[in-house]
Amino acid sequence: MADQRPTLTTRQGHPVSDNQSLRSVGERGPATLENYQFIEKITHFDRERIPERVVHARGTGAHGYFEPYGKIGEEPASRYTRAKVLTQTGVRTPVFIRFSSVIGSKDSPETARDPRGFAIKFKTVDGNWDLVGNNLKVFFIRDAIKFPDMIHAFKPDPVSNRQEAWRFYDFVMHHPESLHMVTWVKSPWGIPASYRNMQGSSVNTYKLINDQGEAVLVKFSFEPKQGVTNLTSEQAAEIQAKDVGHATRDLYDAIERGDFPEWEMCVQIMSDDDHPELDFDPLDDTKRWPEDQFPLLPVGRVVLDRNPDNFFAETEQSAFGTGVLVDGIDFSDDKMLQGRTLSYSDTQRYRVGANYLQLPINAPQEQARAQTNQRDGQMTYHVDRAKDQSKHVNYEPSSMGGLREAPKAAKEYHQWVEGHLGRYQTTRMADDYKQAGNRYRTFEDWERNDLINNLVADMKDCPEHIALRMVWHFWHCDEDYGRRVAEGAGIDLYKALELPPLEGRPAPGQNRPGSTYTSGKREEPSPRSEAAE
Repeated sequence: MADQRPTLTTRQGHPVSDNQSLRSVGERGPATLENYQFIEKITHFDRERIPERVVHARGTGAHGYFEPYGKIGEEPASRYTRAKVLTQTGVRTPVFIRFSSVIGSKDSPETARDPRGFAIKFKTVDGNWDLVGNNLKVFFIRDAIKFPDMIHAFKPDPVSNRQEAWRFYDFVMHHPESLHMVTWVKSPWGIPASYRNMQGSSVNTYKLINDQGEAVLVKFSFEPKQGVTNLTSEQAAEIQAKDVGHATRDLYDAIERGDFPEWEMCVQIMSDDDHPELDFDPLDDTKRWPEDQFPLLPVGRVVLDRNPDNFFAETEQSAFGTGVLVDGIDFSDDKMLQGRTLSYSDTQRYRVGANYLQLPINAPQEQARAQTNQRDGQMTYHVDRAKDQSKHVNYEPSSMGGLREAPKAAKEYHQWVEGHLGRYQTTRMADDYKQAGNRYRTFEDWERNDLINNLVADMKDCPEHIALRMVWHFWHCDEDYGRRVAEGAGIDLYKALELPPLEGRPAPGQNRPGSTYTSGKREEPSPRSEAAE
């Protein structure tokens, strides 16, 4: 039967034949600037709410410093990067960190099951560096064009204003890449006990560039010296009954009493190529780099030692962007990172104003003060110019004074890019199920039990076709995973396993020894083990 639904179009009325992929040079990118469909979609999405953030609205923050070790693991940091913030020992770089939840509004409870934002602004001697990440080291999607749809599905229903499980899983069931993040966020890791007791991660892949113009791929992580602590649903409910802002209170009180939270900043490093030996693309932010192959290498420590003087002026008006990098740190072709780089700063210009970077919380430190030829706009309160610059020269180059270009780096980094321009989805999908299954098996029993209980409750609130497809997905991650969700929610496992693979995707191979499932055939699943019980 022909599909009778209306056709999706842009706001100009152009039919959209691919709503899943940015235009990019080849499968791995980079993305191109003429992505009109994406730009229209994401810039409209960035302006959907005022004045609070569309996402990460509920948050708190604190001031502190970063102190580099001068090494990356056992090697001098300068081997990998020329970024002074990572190489100059004895220099404490001022930082401001904003912690947040994602989906809820400004006054939502901090016990919500949700990823937590971990956004850090380094005010370096070479200007600001923003690292905008989460506590969990993966994300739901790997292409930025899907972001508005994902958030719409996770936000409250536009009619009932209720968050509905079916909306969440209706989106997830079409995106097996989300299974890894779902497995994390529906476990106790989805509710950190406090901001002080959670990890931070860049999630996206960047590059480090050294003095020779050589690049390596890098992911950044922050490991709490206080240890990692998470909550079960029952523990979170008990806290929420008494305090909807417990994490803000905990961070503020700890700093006030001098119990300064500390994280060790680490990196994972990989050579800058596509790594065909891996069954996932290292630029895919829905995947973790295995730490046994790419170990966490310490690079420095972050300490928070001062609370804001004014919540609105500092925490609420703080603005971060993934495009805010310093020399020695660069972009990779990660499609989520490239999409975020447009979206984040665009959001701040809309939310805070065209001159949000003039606010003290966002401005670079004095020794790296901004000096530009940019002028005017809403809420301008000073002119960016050097003290000895002619007031009449707001352009470059000029024979009458004004600003000049900075000296070029000794050896510039150049990336060779070629490929056919088009819309691509990754062909390396094996780990859409494999890493989620590995995560399920490595959870402790209590974490696995909490995960199953949360998913069972959600499946009971979903229409049958969504619940069946989700069980199909979970079973392909791990047989015990799918079986326990099906049994707990009263779902027919055999009916779920009879579903065909998703249209446009290859049938997933079961990622666990001893699998009995062959796509398209109904076979008896292997018996449940005593360990699974």
